[in-house]
Amino acid sequence: MPGSEMRGARTRVKTTALVALMVVSLLLIFLCALLIRTYTFSPGVAGDQRWASDHPPAHAGDFSPREKQQMLAAFKAALRIRTVSSGKPQHNNTALEEFGLHLSKAFPAVFSSRVVQHETIANYSHLFTVRGSNSSLQPYLLTAHLDVVPAVAGEWEVPPFSAEEHHGFIYGRGTLDDKLSVMGILQGLELLLNRGYTPQRSFYIGLGHDEEVGGNSGAKNIASVLLSRGVKIAFLLDEGSAILEGVIPGLEKQVAVIATSEKSSATIGLTVTTGSGHSSMPPKETSIGILAAAVSKLERNPMPRMFGQGPERGLFEHLTPQLSFPLNMVMANLWLFGPLISRMLEKKPSTNSLVRTTTAVTEFHAGIKANVIASSARATVNFRLHPAHRLEELLQQVQHIISDQRVKIEVLQSDPPIPMSSYADDAFGYQLIKGTIGNIFPEAVITPGLCTASTDTKHYRNITTELYRFTPMILGEEDISRVHGANERLSVRGYEDVVQFYFRFIQNSDS
Repeated sequence: MPGSEMRGARTRVKTTALVALMVVSLLLIFLCALLIRTYTFSPGVAGDQRWASDHPPAHAGDFSPREKQQMLAAFKAALRIRTVSSGKPQHNNTALEEFGLHLSKAFPAVFSSRVVQHETIANYSHLFTVRGSNSSLQPYLLTAHLDVVPAVAGEWEVPPFSAEEHHGFIYGRGTLDDKLSVMGILQGLELLLNRGYTPQRSFYIGLGHDEEVGGNSGAKNIASVLLSRGVKIAFLLDEGSAILEGVIPGLEKQVAVIATSEKSSATIGLTVTTGSGHSSMPPKETSIGILAAAVSKLERNPMPRMFGQGPERGLFEHLTPQLSFPLNMVMANLWLFGPLISRMLEKKPSTNSLVRTTTAVTEFHAGIKANVIASSARATVNFRLHPAHRLEELLQQVQHIISDQRVKIEVLQSDPPIPMSSYADDAFGYQLIKGTIGNIFPEAVITPGLCTASTDTKHYRNITTELYRFTPMILGEEDISRVHGANERLSVRGYEDVVQFYFRFIQNSDS
């Protein structure tokens, strides 16, 4: 008996050891597979660099001190014009007219050139047709918007429409969104025309006046005009992304993100209606209390993570070669580590927006007097939908989270989902943008990505499938909060880089 027990014990030990060896072997094989994928992973980082290297520009961007002074003065003057869009259909029409006059004065070569045709669209937007010498080359479209969001003067260090310059920075509403693009595009063209440049490839410049409230008058009408003329463009370049510095965890290099898609927007109204009465005899729950509870539930229960189901996956995969171990292994194997990355990204608002549909309570209206119980309460909630998230699904989730039939849910506004544009090696628009970024910002890592805001590009879907979003500016972590926030600013050198980018981009497009 003792002998058989000992033999049985030895057998169990051998079996346990064999199982442990098999487990360790499988883990080692698994780890080797991860490492092999890590160091052989190729997301197509190199791309097609012909547009950056094989076609040197006819005109170098060696702007004179006088030219730099003039372009800076024109930019500052544009910032001082209060082209504020605060709500549908509210616009500062006088300022919009003034801005149009400023453009004609700031860019005389553009407005007098025989190759440029200017049209005013919907009273305040602008369409420029730049005729190239080679009609066989398909044209493209550069877009931007001249309206800005309101600014609360008391929150700023300087008056928000003063365009004051401090320590190398120009402060003013629109420096980042989006007057730098409006002025930079036209300034680049102005400088080229002054040098006797004639483009080979035709292109259009569309400047909308109401992007901040949806673009339904400006960009939408510009697109309608082009469509009515049978115009089909190779690609569009709009605002919506930038060069990020110190924003992506684990990466010290600047990252130029060319957004190949964007989040669509949906605005939902929440309404609660109850009886009114005197505040001395309140009911157990009031309309305000019921609605506040519903809003609180939405804020405490964010939408589900969808990381890896949209263009944000391409962003992180393209960054893999720039990262050191173990981050490079994590990024090369998102099929395994995706949930971990999601949890890391959702800790900061700037990166949480890549992970999911975001929820923002933007308006709350209730009450008429301190001693009167409000008979109704209304709230507005704005969602920016992840490309994989559909409106019908969102509404079901909102209803489930609130779980209160007393709260009426109504869709006030919604945009259809935006398809993803190509970033393949043969995608001319993407590679042209990428090559020009390499010319002006040679140290930046360039990657496709997702625009987390809503832009005017949605209005141009019927004239091209290739919609890209990139603004040639560098944004640090603290700069992101300045967009639509207080103390919006751009460095003097930063604006010169914007002009350099478009000056080179227009020439590169002739390739």
